[in-house]
Amino acid sequence: MSRIGKKTVPVPAGVTVTLEGQTVTVKGPKGQLAWTIVDEIEVKQDGGELTLTPRNETTRARSMWGLSRTLVANMVQGVTQGFEETLELVGVGYRAAMKGSDLSLQLGFSHDVEIPAPAGVTFIVPKQTEVKIAGIDKQLVGETAAKIRRIRPPEPYKGKGVRYAGEKVRRKEGKKK
Repeated sequence: MSRIGKKTVPVPAGVTVTLEGQTVTVKGPKGQLAWTIVDEIEVKQDGGELTLTPRNETTRARSMWGLSRTLVANMVQGVTQGFEETLELVGVGYRAAMKGSDLSLQLGFSHDVEIPAPAGVTFIVPKQTEVKIAGIDKQLVGETAAKIRRIRPPEPYKGKGVRYAGEKVRRKEGKKK
């Protein structure tokens, strides 16, 4: 039995949820998201909350139950509060700047790395060594942050690179004389 799937998804005031077949559309103050739930899961709307239940007791239905509930809850949170990832640039000369809506990074390469903002994602550079990625789609925000980190991941000897805020880099000992 899924403990996460049993929980209902509360729908706050100002958010409208539309069910058309297996497609769930959530519209809120920050935008609109839609997702099609697999056929093994049934969605019901009871006033101010959504309930997801498996249609049968197959392994796939039980597997998709908690996942579907979490994805719908993330959609509701995204259109109300949004999601944000923070990246830190650690290293001499590593800095970030905005060029229009695109992000320009200097990461020790011979050239600047230009990253265009995907639709639904905004970049914010509060400091030269900090980048905030914000949007309403949790998956898209996380994927964009991972792509930026993948350009120059933190290395274990000096700790230089792009890391998530609060990420601990395991340091290795260098050469000995």
